[in-house]
Amino acid sequence: MDREHENHSHAEMDHEYMHEHGIPHTHGHGHVHGHEHTRAVLNRLSRAIGHLQRVKAMVEDGRDCSEVLIQIAAVRSAIDNTGKLILQDHLKHCIVDAAMEGDQKAIDDLCEAIDKYMK
Repeated sequence: MDREHENHSHAEMDHEYMHEHGIPHTHGHGHVHGHEHTRAVLNRLSRAIGHLQRVKAMVEDGRDCSEVLIQIAAVRSAIDNTGKLILQDHLKHCIVDAAMEGDQKAIDDLCEAIDKYMK
């Protein structure tokens, strides 16, 4: 029973984290929909994190600023493409459900998230 409570608390923390950081997600409404690209998103994020760590090492090693800027641009592009994939999944799953259920808040939340994402 404690394990179930622990997992539930962890899930709520992740959900709160998503809200705090404007990460699109579903509220479930009693049922759970898997996202088509979850594994691809996680893989892309892992690669971007690894790449960013290598960029940090470049700075620490005193590498040429132009090289560092080019690598930062590559990381930014990878993150933007990952964001597009998350947005596509969110539209296909969560927003379709929200529209069918008349959940205006989910649509408003998406608009706010897009506004933050596009800044």
